[in-house]
Amino acid sequence: MTMKWRGWALATGVLAISAMAQAAPPTAAMLSNACAGCHGTNGGSAGPSMPSLAGQSKEAIVDAMKKFKSGARPATVMGRLAKGFSDADFVAMGEYFSKQKLHPTTQSLDAAKIAKGASLQEANCGRCHIEDGKEGKDDTPAMASQWLPYLQIQMADYLSGKRKMPEKMEEKVKPMSKQDLDALLHFYASVK
Repeated sequence: MTMKWRGWALATGVLAISAMAQAAPPTAAMLSNACAGCHGTNGGSAGPSMPSLAGQSKEAIVDAMKKFKSGARPATVMGRLAKGFSDADFVAMGEYFSKQKLHPTTQSLDAAKIAKGASLQEANCGRCHIEDGKEGKDDTPAMASQWLPYLQIQMADYLSGKRKMPEKMEEKVKPMSKQDLDALLHFYASVK
């Protein structure tokens, strides 16, 4: 075989492999990399207004993404981003983040509020936010070690009606004072 022929065969082989690589569908990890800019590597948020996705249930991720895409959940950026993904992509991302370990945050929290919130959590929220918020039942999100500012923003959206509160949650939240809710959020933010 001449050198020219070998070079042509090598170039053709490289192009064929390159075309096959481009044709392969993205993996769940590749899809999830699109989230890293805001939600951190492997879903561990480093910013106080962004939730950690690591350890969330697949159902919670899929539900949130579908709501962002449809506009049912208010958002500034997520609504536009979600429109670029299919339902199958949401499932793949949900599976990926559900397998990542909880990303504990380090933040300044009020110890008295944490203690009060612990008693409120067990009596009011423990049936859906399981194991002190480390897990969520069905599509209920995990709350443990989320950033306090993020939790406060979400609760404010629920209370103002900007975001629709689930009925079961509304039954428990409505009777609580703002101080009780603040204590509850301090508790969830403290859980490691």
